[in-house]
Amino acid sequence: MLGYMNEEALNKTLSGEDVWFYSRSREEMWHKGATSGNYLKVQSVWKNCEDNSLLVKARPMGPTCHTGNQTCFFTEFPRQDGS
Repeated sequence: MLGYMNEEALNKTLSGEDVWFYSRSREEMWHKGATSGNYLKVQSVWKNCEDNSLLVKARPMGPTCHTGNQTCFFTEFPRQDGS
């Protein structure tokens, strides 16, 4: 899945067991799994070479996507070249 973090979400994620995000649409912290029970348990957090992206490796405690799918990435775009 793709989620956004602010400094507070990152600090909560690094200091605890669960992944936290910042909801830009609701303008509030989001504890992944708090309402669904489908928590993400932090395994490690990595930053990229430009310090502008994070990769959070986590163990999901159920489906990750709000649709009930295991992942949010389940619709592939067809390639324009036909392959």
